[in-house]
Amino acid sequence: MNYFCTMSNQSLSVKNILGLQLPTDPRWVDLTGISLEAILTDHAYCEQKAATSCISLIQRYSQYGELVTGLAPIVTEEWGHFRAVLQELQKRGLKLGKQRKDAYVNALLDFQVKGGHPDDRFLDQLLTMALIEARSCERFKRLSEGLEDAYLRRFYRKFMESEAGHYTLFITLAETYLPKARVRKRWKEWLEYEARLMQEMELRGDRIH
Repeated sequence: MNYFCTMSNQSLSVKNILGLQLPTDPRWVDLTGISLEAILTDHAYCEQKAATSCISLIQRYSQYGELVTGLAPIVTEEWGHFRAVLQELQKRGLKLGKQRKDAYVNALLDFQVKGGHPDDRFLDQLLTMALIEARSCERFKRLSEGLEDAYLRRFYRKFMESEAGHYTLFITLAETYLPKARVRKRWKEWLEYEARLMQEMELRGDRIH
């Protein structure tokens, strides 16, 4: 299975490269145009939560040197993304709205192993982050190709490239500390679950996920 997102591939097949089983409905980009303020607000909070999630992983698994070393710069990068989106809101005379419940992420958390061996929990935390980054990469690709605003298309192209790198890091870290066969088996289960989730969730134009 190819986990790595090769950004030189212009088609960026979500199934063959990102592994995602179900692409985003193309209508989603049209819906995002309903409220640019809402989608940028949600994006800002997604970046903020990504930074704090990495901090939490570092604190919880500080004994894993490669994880700490790998995630430390991601914290800085994700917080930089939050600031970039905030600046974009301010530049357009828009306000950072209130953080909303993230039904997608909450549904992913529900799929995580509860109890059991600590390694199972560790693996699921890394794969949850990988999946969020992969879906974000795919959504940013949609925005980079489908928005009418040329500047915003370039804006989201940069985010797409960054999220692809983050996605691969979480997979690599999982395979660093756990058997690859075990990681890939569980990753397949996550992908199948996420595809069902995407089919069931309401298509919202004011959410990144």
